[in-house]
Amino acid sequence: MKEDRPKDDRPVRGSVWRTGKERRGRGGQPSGLDRDRITATSVTLLDAEGLDRFSMRRLAAELNVTAMSLYWYVDTKDDLLELALDAAFGELPLPDPEEEAADWREQLRTLAVDYRAMMVRHPWLSPIAGRFLNIGPNSLAFSRVVQQVVGRAGLPAHGVTGAISAVFQFVYGYGTIEGHFHARIADTGLSAEEYFQQSLTVASEVAGTSEVMRESRALMDARGGDTVQEMLDRDFAFALDLLIAGIEAMVARG
Repeated sequence: MKEDRPKDDRPVRGSVWRTGKERRGRGGQPSGLDRDRITATSVTLLDAEGLDRFSMRRLAAELNVTAMSLYWYVDTKDDLLELALDAAFGELPLPDPEEEAADWREQLRTLAVDYRAMMVRHPWLSPIAGRFLNIGPNSLAFSRVVQQVVGRAGLPAHGVTGAISAVFQFVYGYGTIEGHFHARIADTGLSAEEYFQQSLTVASEVAGTSEVMRESRALMDARGGDTVQEMLDRDFAFALDLLIAGIEAMVARG
């Protein structure tokens, strides 16, 4: 006999795109605020200071207004984060998925490369991407183009979402880790190459790591690249090629 469990009545997290506040107030306010200015300043602050330091009060100070004036446009800090998230997606150039002469593989590569760059450029984006519904206009436009591009590969309909997950969950993870890596470097004041070499030295001094580090060095030498960024780019490109080849193989299998 199954045990009765209490029903979880917690509501799904709301969205600024449902409240209508994201469209309010262009001009006419004593502060001269509007959505675009608030959103752009939010993105700038998040890039400069990170997610932990972001607040309504900090944003208001940057805009030279009172914190209370922001509440005419948004209800909570989460609204601001959701607007900033969608603004970041608005930076992505979108290919035309209906262009007959276009190769879906190259369009998918372009989307993946640009998505990775966005994740690295805005390291605060990764922690919040899963907290919201991602139903802003720019996010929806990106998702629609991705679906159309992958849909042109020739997969059965039930395989399209799996292919999208394989590619963009990889890119999400790669971009997140790369963003953390660059943040650690920035905190040290070292160049990427100096930090990388010091990290290898520290790791090799840990008991029991000598054989693993020797094998790792051999693999890193084999992949080539004169700089850390070149190594990261080559790994990303090769992994993406593997995923695209996997989609082609699944199409060939029917």
